[in-house]
Amino acid sequence: MSTTKIESQKMELTFTLNGKPCVVEVEPEKPLLEVLRMEIGLMGTKGACLEGECGSCTVLLDGKAVNSCLVMAGQVQGREVTTIEGLAKDGTLDVVQEKFIETGAAQCGYCTPGLILAAKYFIDSMPDASEDDVISALEGNICRCTGYNKIVEAVRLAYREVHRPPED
Repeated sequence: MSTTKIESQKMELTFTLNGKPCVVEVEPEKPLLEVLRMEIGLMGTKGACLEGECGSCTVLLDGKAVNSCLVMAGQVQGREVTTIEGLAKDGTLDVVQEKFIETGAAQCGYCTPGLILAAKYFIDSMPDASEDDVISALEGNICRCTGYNKIVEAVRLAYREVHRPPED
């Protein structure tokens, strides 16, 4: 019995990665998670379940939180991807990163990049949310090390800092 190996065609994928142009030759059906880690060498985005259930692979795609294990490379053509490596600007951590450090919200660190990016999306896209909405915003991200209290506290503090009323 002979088997036939079907080779996938590679494409030139051009997109913006962490604010900079990126061009990589990949199979269009390869998961973005794999492209980021194996083709580009960005190891901050983690893969745990590889089924879109745990959130450890969360990145921002055109500013929206997505599971990079479920996004195929061909879907990011001409779009903007932000990973945990691209969140800090000019050596300054994003407020969410600062609050995770301040509260001790990161334990082993495996889920932390996904949680931070999910929180970033929540804070940026929900200016009129209540603090209780933090729980809903993070429900697609699983952390096995904590009881979530410090994570929720970090996101609430970041939310307050970003959305606090201007001082007179």
